[in-house]
Amino acid sequence: MSFIRKFIKTRSKRDELFYVTLKKLIGFKPINLELYKKAFIHRSIKSIDKKTGLQINYERLEFLGDAMLSAVIASHLFQEVPSGDEGYLTQMRSKIVSREHLNELGRDFNLLLFVKSNVSKSKFGDDIHGNIFEALVGAIYLDRGYRYCEKFIHKRVVVPYVDVPKLEGKITSYKSLFIEWCQKQKNEFLYEVYEDTGNDTIKHFSVKLFLEGKIIAKGRATSKKKAEEIASKRAYYAFQNEITNS
Repeated sequence: MSFIRKFIKTRSKRDELFYVTLKKLIGFKPINLELYKKAFIHRSIKSIDKKTGLQINYERLEFLGDAMLSAVIASHLFQEVPSGDEGYLTQMRSKIVSREHLNELGRDFNLLLFVKSNVSKSKFGDDIHGNIFEALVGAIYLDRGYRYCEKFIHKRVVVPYVDVPKLEGKITSYKSLFIEWCQKQKNEFLYEVYEDTGNDTIKHFSVKLFLEGKIIAKGRATSKKKAEEIASKRAYYAFQNEITNS
């Protein structure tokens, strides 16, 4: 205890502010602040760990956090949906930990404020929000163990966001749904992707979605995958009756 008191007394004002804000966010006292700091370091910082020789950034913690989220959510679904088979549980877990949902969580918690980077945050793609959230979960696990990690995920993810009946009807990939429908109906389709920076400083991609040789939808985003998903979503709603009744 004397060591902890000494550490708190010697903490800088910046660390003290980080500690207070972080404690409010995660709902309990963080012990190893350095772990949490690492969870918000962007790879553009280019700092090297002298012990491992590896670059210091959030990516390894992101990997760990992804695994912890999947484990906790899987456990929750296993207990809450005793009638669900493996395929059903896997589908529900995928919807909860989808990139779209994790990005939403990262934005809700305004985690971008903590990120340290040598590039403008305006140049980050949307996925940075979900990546940082996963890194935070990884830091919590290393700092306080599984029980606290589970507590955080349950409070911040399960309680406010997990509604199984609503999730059952949620579409996580309009592209997969559209392609499946085209294959079932033996319709020819094509995603035509090209770079479309325009006046933006960030690279963008545009997509034209063709069905039987005709353009039926377009999409534009900072990645090819997102642009295709936007075009697919528009196509889905244009052909919703045909797709849902096929």
